[in-house]
Amino acid sequence: MKFRTPLSHARGLGSAKEGTGHWWAQRLTAIALVPLMLWFAWSIIGLTSADYATVHAWIAQPTNAGVLLILIYAAFYHSMLGLQVIIEDYVHVRWMELMLMILVRFASIILGVAAALAVVLIATES
Repeated sequence: MKFRTPLSHARGLGSAKEGTGHWWAQRLTAIALVPLMLWFAWSIIGLTSADYATVHAWIAQPTNAGVLLILIYAAFYHSMLGLQVIIEDYVHVRWMELMLMILVRFASIILGVAAALAVVLIATES
């Protein structure tokens, strides 16, 4: 038998309004990733028989570099949001949830910056 009131049960669980921004961000990045991934797949298929210099020159084109940067940002942000939802839903030990959230955020930022830096370095090489 529970002796807790509904208010005491709900305290600390957060406001129902705070998830809306997260939900919208995840849906918008998903919508953005559809054409970006189609463009990327089409481009990679076209570059399957290309040598290193051709692929390097393709990435160095300003339009391709810009779209790749947008793709990298959207993909890492979307994956970070999705992993956050999975952790919140399925990890019920508070300290482990916090550690995993920090790890996911840290890994997303580090890997995203590394990927973006690689594209920028290729695009700015002379």
